[in-house]
Amino acid sequence: MQADRPVALVTGAAKRIGAEIARRLHSEGYNLALHYRSSRAEMDALVAALEADRADSVIALQADLAEFDRLPELVAHTVGRWGRLDALVNNASAYYATPIGEATPDQWDELFASNARAPFFLAQAAAPHLARNGGAIVNIIDIYAERPLRGHTVYCMAKAALAMATRSLALELGPEVRVNGVAPGNILWSENPVKAETLDTVRERTALQRQGQPDDIAEAVHWLLRGNAYVTGQILPVDGGRTLSI
Repeated sequence: MQADRPVALVTGAAKRIGAEIARRLHSEGYNLALHYRSSRAEMDALVAALEADRADSVIALQADLAEFDRLPELVAHTVGRWGRLDALVNNASAYYATPIGEATPDQWDELFASNARAPFFLAQAAAPHLARNGGAIVNIIDIYAERPLRGHTVYCMAKAALAMATRSLALELGPEVRVNGVAPGNILWSENPVKAETLDTVRERTALQRQGQPDDIAEAVHWLLRGNAYVTGQILPVDGGRTLSI
């Protein structure tokens, strides 16, 4: 039965939205290769919980996605463990403000590395394996790929690049591989000390007048992977109607 289970590689999966995506896919029968960079304790706890539910179903892979050689290695380790790859979820993301006049080349490199460069090259490495099983890629983008967020120009540019990569890869990799994106709105309150929005702002500018939950994103990811085989090149906003307001 292990050989028949679909396999997903999820980046940035140790906590928050990435961990919820992992839990959802695992509950749907996926075997998982879960990437993390530095959140070892959180990843160990997640793997232990998922393995307790179904043994030999999860591996953890540590890597800094800014190191190019590690990207094909993540795919190789996943395929080496289970002999297949059915889904790639590019969730890992650096996020912080880069005010004009203060932004640095190092910040540019870091924000583009996780938000645009790594997803593209992971997709390139994964594509031949995904094609064998009619697999799919889901990129976690952001509603601010389409509209600027004050003080976050470089981050918005990187997510805009990922949005274009999503559409272009759908064209390049079809018909064997579908490629879509999810654009979250305000899902979890940011851990950054400098907030882009307040909770009052979220309520005022969101049609549903509340934050979303990580499971809202996980459900959208699963639907794009398995729920409709005729959807590709699309970016699904999961934002409670945030983009309806300026």
